[in-house]
Amino acid sequence: GLVLGIYSSEKDGAAAQLTSAGDAFDRLVAGKLRELVSICGPPLKKGKTRIFHGLHQDFPSVVVVGLGKKNAGVNDQENWNEGKENIRAAVAVGCRQIQDLEIPCVEVDPCGDAQAAAEGAVLGLHEYNELKQKKKPVLTPQLHGSAESEAWQKGVLYAEGQNLARYLMEAPANYITPIKFAEHIEQKLRSFSNVKVHIRPESWIATQQMGAFLSVAKGSAEPPIFLEIHYSGGANTSDHPLNTLNICNMNLLHADGTCAVCCSGGISLKPSSGMDAMRADMGGAATVCSAIVTAAALNLPLNIIGLAPLCENMPSGKANKPGDVVRAKNGKTIQVDNTDAEGRLLLADALCYAHSFNARAIVNAATLTGAMDVALGSAAAGVFTNSSWLWNHLYEASIVTGDRVWRMPLFEHYTKQVTDCPLADLSNIGKYSRAGGACTAAAFLKEFVTASHWAHLDIAGVMSNKDEVPYLRKGMAGRPTRTLVEFAARLSQDSHN
Repeated sequence: GLVLGIYSSEKDGAAAQLTSAGDAFDRLVAGKLRELVSICGPPLKKGKTRIFHGLHQDFPSVVVVGLGKKNAGVNDQENWNEGKENIRAAVAVGCRQIQDLEIPCVEVDPCGDAQAAAEGAVLGLHEYNELKQKKKPVLTPQLHGSAESEAWQKGVLYAEGQNLARYLMEAPANYITPIKFAEHIEQKLRSFSNVKVHIRPESWIATQQMGAFLSVAKGSAEPPIFLEIHYSGGANTSDHPLNTLNICNMNLLHADGTCAVCCSGGISLKPSSGMDAMRADMGGAATVCSAIVTAAALNLPLNIIGLAPLCENMPSGKANKPGDVVRAKNGKTIQVDNTDAEGRLLLADALCYAHSFNARAIVNAATLTGAMDVALGSAAAGVFTNSSWLWNHLYEASIVTGDRVWRMPLFEHYTKQVTDCPLADLSNIGKYSRAGGACTAAAFLKEFVTASHWAHLDIAGVMSNKDEVPYLRKGMAGRPTRTLVEFAARLSQDSHN
């Protein structure tokens, strides 16, 4: 099969314009493609398709996809590159049409941006069907022509990274336990000589005095794991302040809206409706670890340390009880007023440990609060940061990827709501309950941060996809993996310059 792009006409009544690859194919078939496009109905709108059969023996089926306006670029109102988004969406729908025809291979028009085209193809075709007997036919997308092969391959790696996160988030909690999650990431990184993976057991966690993390884990029969990844891509592996990005993922396999392989909420039990989706509550861990796998595949010239506290949050006779007080690694005591707000307990200890590496920046990602979903929905991940430098890098990266971020407040107003606690230094929920829930969660995390460049990404709202992102199928989204990768790539360039 073959997917070709076509731009919308700039003026009413004018003929639509094929891409350069479309023009070349049209010449190959003596103008038949352009003729068929013109007589088969009104001009193709953005994201719409037409399919033609029998035009050429090498391509029995050709799908023409609408790319929108040719000169679409950065849309300041939407905070993304509209042209790249149009390409991703159009290529995805074109590839799916070829897949429905059970054709094993498709060549894809680069559409002027081979990386975006590759991302659309690879992301658009992905679907979790590991446990089904009947699976959709496998379709392998390839670049049509060879002029932009390097950019195409980069797009493939970006998309495969996000698909890895989608795979981990979609898998049932009994298939992706803490140890199985860690082993899966270790296997993905095994071929890279500049990566070391440490799977830390419960005994190690105890020696680190991570009392907040262990208090969550004790409610489950599954033992906790602290996954530590060292990617040494920088020229000077000891030069931490200049070229170390410490991505601490702390929202892993536990429960809540933050990161859980199994999300029950603990004693503060979640409602049964929708609880199955909390298998993706480890989305922070999935996106961060997948971003590191992608950085290694791209051989990015910087050093990254990935940290993932992995456990389940379950109700049992050993589980945290509302009102219990636990002690974090830095000595601060925490009153656990809601056991379903456990992600921040894991993050607290992981953030404390992250500071031991003298990193240039600390970035954590977590599906931390339902309040973040209420605030922004699926349009963007919320970013809470004490660093405008860090924010600018994340924001600029998200414009390129189309997987947007939006800055949220870290006011002292919210800090007072978690430090005004009757029994301990901190409460794990704000004193006014649901008011500003995402902001009070971030304020809680800030109490465990002394680094001058720290960002917390609350990705609860972008955890899944219904139909909001046209180049992703319904299911777990793996967002914002590509933004984290692009951010790391830009940080490595910044360090190099």
